[in-house]
Amino acid sequence: MRLLALLLAASAAAQSPAFLTSHTTESLRGVSAISQTIIWASGTHGTYLRTINAGRTWTPAQVPGASALDFRGIVAFSADEAFLMSSGPGDQSRIYHTTDAGQHWQLQFTNANPKGFFDSIAFWDPRHGIVLGDPIPDENGKLKFELLATDDGKTWHQLPPEQLPEALDGEGAFAASNTCLAILPTVRASRRLSRGQPARADRNIWFATGGKTARVFHSPDGGQSWQVFDTPIISGPESAGIFSIAFRNALDGVIAGGDYKHPTTDGSNLAFTHDGGKTWQLSKFHPQSYFSAATYGAKNLLYVLAQDSILEFTSPPTPRRLTLKNGPAQFNAITALPNQAAIAVGAKGAIAAIP
Repeated sequence: MRLLALLLAASAAAQSPAFLTSHTTESLRGVSAISQTIIWASGTHGTYLRTINAGRTWTPAQVPGASALDFRGIVAFSADEAFLMSSGPGDQSRIYHTTDAGQHWQLQFTNANPKGFFDSIAFWDPRHGIVLGDPIPDENGKLKFELLATDDGKTWHQLPPEQLPEALDGEGAFAASNTCLAILPTVRASRRLSRGQPARADRNIWFATGGKTARVFHSPDGGQSWQVFDTPIISGPESAGIFSIAFRNALDGVIAGGDYKHPTTDGSNLAFTHDGGKTWQLSKFHPQSYFSAATYGAKNLLYVLAQDSILEFTSPPTPRRLTLKNGPAQFNAITALPNQAAIAVGAKGAIAAIP
């Protein structure tokens, strides 16, 4: 019995998330994993980080001329190529790109609208991506969420706002973890790519909102048409709503959020869909508190990120709560790795590996 207890204790300890040394104290809100070994992260004061040895060493750096920017989103494709999105009013919302591991960064887009504010960035492949921004008035004065797209990985254009349902007064999106926007990964097609043709991308786009209401917008055709659906997630205050949305296929997904000003308050903060986002069922798991991010990993594992712990769902409704063995941290964002593991990042340069 004693031997069994020791083995169980060792197994539990081996599964606990552990801090990694980031060599920065900046607040980190973006993270993107390419493989088990190559991971990028981003944060305040124009900061980005990269590891090429599975997190044993991280190299922080700053994009030249971007010290005033907050990089809330990062999407990487290799040890050399990554896109950065900064969030902020007007021209503080920008898109950068590197193909040489950060030795040079190209400023691809600056938001010229003083009321604009970028919230999230996602890519199907290095040439096809999308950015979500908070609602801005269209030519008729109607509030519409801002959506930009690229078809070459270099230039960005606005998706037709006339197709989008109107945003409600006081409705917005949260640039908390680069996960209020969701797409499904591209089906890799090397033969098509080698001929200069686009990869076979799923056309679904979802994004989630908060503030006065908590809704999910869905386009089945790459942004040409849209529907919007109500959800049971808490809303009302500008600090409450859906902070994260993720899908493991075209039907099954999750939304997570709460009120970040009251992060320990249990509430209607986690819900699941099995019809592509049309209807949502609240999780029966409690306490739920405030969740900043959710992501699907290998073998349909679901990670839901609380500020001081990580929930790991193998199947709803009961998760395993993972807490840091080296002490508490305020987490903001999470990315899944290919082998049933994940990396979480947060305040004061916190990076943790979830085995």
